[in-house]
Amino acid sequence: MSALAALLPAVPPVFGWAVHARWLHRRLTTARHDPLTGLWTRDAFTRRARRLLRDPRAVVVLADIDHFKQINDTHGHAAGDVLLATVAARLAHGTGPGGVVGRLGGDEFAAVLIDREGTAADRLHTLARVLGRPVDTAPDVHTTVSLGWVRAADHPGEELSTLLRRADEAMYAAKRSGRSGPRRARIGRLLVSVAGRRPGRRGAA
Repeated sequence: MSALAALLPAVPPVFGWAVHARWLHRRLTTARHDPLTGLWTRDAFTRRARRLLRDPRAVVVLADIDHFKQINDTHGHAAGDVLLATVAARLAHGTGPGGVVGRLGGDEFAAVLIDREGTAADRLHTLARVLGRPVDTAPDVHTTVSLGWVRAADHPGEELSTLLRRADEAMYAAKRSGRSGPRRARIGRLLVSVAGRRPGRRGAA
């Protein structure tokens, strides 16, 4: 038997494993991305965000679409889905290639960006205006987006979960103030536990 003939029986199993590996990779990639917006899912976002928090210039942002239930009720759920996808794309663009953005669920998004120039406040005010623009393909579909943010260096040693709670607290302060723009988290202890305050996120005002 030739050397080539001896190798041929091994080819089909190897080929099969290669196909299976590609299939598994696609399944894992799909599982890590939200199917509607293409953003990272909560778990995938968390892993990447924790790595970015090693940089002292990291800024954690929480974004929540205002009056999302009203959009669904007025224009239908298809329009609501278009709005979610539009906000996701604009948030990812505004965060920049060095950051990470995820959809936490419903109409709530989180991001970690690296503030290399120290201009996070101005950058987020611009982003808030962009997020509030009408959907390009549906001019009647638009609303504001509340943003809360926290600079990781202001709270050294805190985990991502705590920083997200601080950003969440700031975001709700922005909502209560009439959505006047992004709100930076206060220095000091947290006021209210997120889990105890906000049951049922989707459709919140």
